[in-house]
Amino acid sequence: MTVDDPDPVWVALRLVSVVLSLVVVVLGVRVAVTRRFPTVWVRVARLTESQRSEPLRRGGFLALLGASLFVQQVPSLVAVPVVGGRVLFALALLLLVTAVGWFFLLRR
Repeated sequence: MTVDDPDPVWVALRLVSVVLSLVVVVLGVRVAVTRRFPTVWVRVARLTESQRSEPLRRGGFLALLGASLFVQQVPSLVAVPVVGGRVLFALALLLLVTAVGWFFLLRR
């Protein structure tokens, strides 16, 4: 499972998921640092007043979730040893659990 796979569809899907995960990380970090949602996001998602008051909670959740997806895709795009793949998988799970914990435990 590397970029040299003969099936270009799977390689393209992996690359798209990596790009989307990086976009989610950047968007989550932006929301968490600036503590403001993008205007388009508020309009499209129709956030309620209570949801608009917690950008740090939602931004951190998105950043950790995107990082988890990114770390999970690394072994399929770059040749890593089996032990390295297992460590990256464990790190992805840890980031996922941290994201869920961040979302449910961080409240104002």
